[in-house]
Amino acid sequence: MLTVLSELPEGLLQCDARQLHTVLPGPTLIRLAGKREDVLFISVLLHGNEITGWEVLRSVLAHHRDQALPRSLCLFIGNVAAAAEGRRCLPGQADYNRIWKTGATVEHRLAEDVLAELATMPLFAAIDIHNNSGMNPHYACINKLAPDFLHLARLFSRTVVYFIQPDEVMSMAMAAYCPSVTLECGQPGETTGVTHAREFVEACLHLSTFPAHALPAAEFDLFHTVATVKLKPNTHIGIAEVGADFSLLPDMDKLNFTELPAGSLFGWSGSPSLPLQAWDEQGQEVTAQYFEVHEGEIITRTPVMPSMLSLDREIIHQDCLCYLMERLPLGQAQQQFADE
Repeated sequence: MLTVLSELPEGLLQCDARQLHTVLPGPTLIRLAGKREDVLFISVLLHGNEITGWEVLRSVLAHHRDQALPRSLCLFIGNVAAAAEGRRCLPGQADYNRIWKTGATVEHRLAEDVLAELATMPLFAAIDIHNNSGMNPHYACINKLAPDFLHLARLFSRTVVYFIQPDEVMSMAMAAYCPSVTLECGQPGETTGVTHAREFVEACLHLSTFPAHALPAAEFDLFHTVATVKLKPNTHIGIAEVGADFSLLPDMDKLNFTELPAGSLFGWSGSPSLPLQAWDEQGQEVTAQYFEVHEGEIITRTPVMPSMLSLDREIIHQDCLCYLMERLPLGQAQQQFADE
């Protein structure tokens, strides 16, 4: 499935995400030489409806069209087929950001081919560019608490999220090779997300090394994802809908990155039992630690901060309802890194 190129195909930069399938046969890796040999790896369109990454690449490559790149680039343009239909992934496809561990699907074999190519390169850093379907600030995600990972993330945003689950994501695989980061750039189509991520990519192209010193605690807000919240199978989702198995608040996504006290309303249940389940980093179910049902209302049992809440019911079923986070003090983060 993987196409590997050493130059940009004719007409590529004139295509928007929905048109890429007319120029590219499928998932494509493109290597471009620059003044610095160490390679900046950028992946886009792992989810076909998250178009900001492609718009960033179009802008950066057009800017450098008539001049040498400051640093060598390797670009992975992912789910071109899903992008043609404006969908996260197509029916029957594995999620392109859940294939970066061993698996038996054709998409897993694609990921193995990409990683085999990347293993031959002198990698400087890796960037995976995404959008959210709900309201979230721009933030950066990392999978290691090493100083160079934190410096890379802080270059994009002072809001940084550390997680180790899900562990099948591209940034986790790339963390074995170089500092890696996932950029969450707001909703698709927002020009602010494209501008912000483009400025970040340009900064990485010109960055010679990562600072050796640790970041001061005042420089960023660090959060740790402690649980993933999913709906039980075959749960009917409504939006303020009486009788739905699980009913979302009409403005549910406004709770993202909001510290909710215990006792906060988190939706409605159509039965006395919870329609959702929470799983911690070790894969243990911890639902009762975070939620309870009282007279049809789903209530938080402990202070939580959700991220990636969305009103898009298809995405909730395909992926998850949200993640739950806690603030991670810098001293604790440094100790975790030392213990790794």
